[in-house]
Amino acid sequence: MLNFARGRSQQRSTRSMPFAGVEYHDPKRKSNFVGKILMAATLTALCIIMLKQSPTFGTPSQFSKHEEGVTHVLVTGGAGYIGSHAALRLLRESYRVTIVDNLSRGNIGAVKVLQGLFPEPGRLQFIYADLGNAKAVNKIFSENAFDAVMHFAAVAYVGESTMDPLKYYHNITSNTLVVLEAMAAHGVKTLIYSSTCATYGEPEKMPITEETPQASCKLGFILSYFPKFLFEANKLKDLQNQLIPINPYGKAKKMAEDIILDFSKNSDMAVMILRYFNVIGSDPDGRLGEAPRPELREHGRISGACFDAARGIIPGLKVKGTDYNTHDGTCIRDYIDVTDLVDAHVKALQKAKPQNVRIYNVGTGRGRSVKEFVEACKKATGVKIKVDYLPRRPGDYAEVFSDPTKIYRELNWTAQHTDLEESLKTAWRWQKVHRDGYGAS
Repeated sequence: MLNFARGRSQQRSTRSMPFAGVEYHDPKRKSNFVGKILMAATLTALCIIMLKQSPTFGTPSQFSKHEEGVTHVLVTGGAGYIGSHAALRLLRESYRVTIVDNLSRGNIGAVKVLQGLFPEPGRLQFIYADLGNAKAVNKIFSENAFDAVMHFAAVAYVGESTMDPLKYYHNITSNTLVVLEAMAAHGVKTLIYSSTCATYGEPEKMPITEETPQASCKLGFILSYFPKFLFEANKLKDLQNQLIPINPYGKAKKMAEDIILDFSKNSDMAVMILRYFNVIGSDPDGRLGEAPRPELREHGRISGACFDAARGIIPGLKVKGTDYNTHDGTCIRDYIDVTDLVDAHVKALQKAKPQNVRIYNVGTGRGRSVKEFVEACKKATGVKIKVDYLPRRPGDYAEVFSDPTKIYRELNWTAQHTDLEESLKTAWRWQKVHRDGYGAS
């Protein structure tokens, strides 16, 4: 006999009871659930009301509007070696600065240093973005009121460019086109373009002036219409080298220059193109320095290689090429201190005029051989650096140094830090304190 009385005497369960695939919920539980939703909605409404009552709610960012007496400069590649030093100088001069960098070569640590030095609202902002992404670049321009662009962002190793030329054409030439289109679309009228002496190839005469041909139309015509067998092999090679820069880095920069110059013909944009030589040194106050990625050390600047050898990171220094037609067989270069270089950029920005394009070489006017550089580095570091002499590196020129007469005459600029050993000492001080670059910051 079934005990119905016992079953009825037990308390009813508060759990949902399934029946034929349908669940019947306890109405008390449903009521609690609705109450929570109402509470969340009430809190959200209160937060919105409080935000709207805040004096800063709905106020446009200082970076999104033009302000009288304040020049807002977009610094592309501003987390890199040269770009970060330029941003520092601009901030010291009371410019408003936006850094855009994808950090493929730059260092977020450099940005953090700048943010620490200039924490005030409206002074500095950092935007992580790739200039190859046209949609992202246009968004940046639409959300910010730029007055000028200093375009530094670029891969910049001659040796690497010969191994991976497409990367250089994309990163330098194509990305410059994206920046230029965004400037045109959003009415930004001033461009300071960071170019290079590599656009000149290997000229027959030194020093290099702004009138030194980058490419000879006459030579191009001759080589196009006359059979190559009419020229001796060595003469033909010399003619071809005069026709275009001899490495993809220089070619990509020259293409970018050509795009800028062609666009400027039908534009009222102010354009300053600075072709500079081999950059060394660091911030004299020790706040910023050069910190290339470890995997790129073999392609990097000779100063970085000297410091790595002095610190024992690499066993010694490799000098590539001792049979050039120079006084000691090694390449001759014009070494410009980064402090002088960014000074030239700021002067160019100050002198830029609408519907005007100016081109300047930025160098000391004096060439130093690689052997001379190595000896200066030994003295600056106090370390007897081991040196291995190897065959030439593809794409290198024998001798390149500038004639800075034009930039002195028109911008009143001249290099101040011309003691090679002193510039290296300044850089070495930063390197010793920052053995891991900017570290994991």
